[in-house]
Amino acid sequence: MNEESAFLNAFDEYADALFKHCFFRVSDREVARDLVQDAFARTWDHLAQGKEVRDYRAFLYRTAGNLIIDFYRKKKPLSLEEISEAEKNTLFYDERGEREVADDARRLLAAIRTLPEPYRVAVTMRYIDDLSPKEIAEALGEKENAVSVRIHRGVEKLRALFKEE
Repeated sequence: MNEESAFLNAFDEYADALFKHCFFRVSDREVARDLVQDAFARTWDHLAQGKEVRDYRAFLYRTAGNLIIDFYRKKKPLSLEEISEAEKNTLFYDERGEREVADDARRLLAAIRTLPEPYRVAVTMRYIDDLSPKEIAEALGEKENAVSVRIHRGVEKLRALFKEE
């Protein structure tokens, strides 16, 4: 399979999951779309330079993760109005009345956002993106054991937060 076919297959296979990951981390559909587009554009540029991509999934998540970090570095603080509006645009917002599930999901989302960045990323990739610790380690360029520890500690911190309530 040539590189162009492999790239197109990677797009078909990972674009939706990568969007979900980006959207979960930035809570803005347009920004998430832009991040996914940029991740694929950077991957294509990497290939155009004659470089190799061994694992598209890991490469794309690593690229998207770096783009998310850049996004937050450049981001201006939000007003309370903007934060309230952003809450309405989360994955779990439901106008029709399934309030209990939506409220639990919002509480969980808010709790995940309070985790330190390394735990938040690991927990998100494991339980939202459904990646294995090995896949997360490859995407982050870290050891699988370190990722497993972060997932475990992140989950423990979440449990502690919910016990306090």
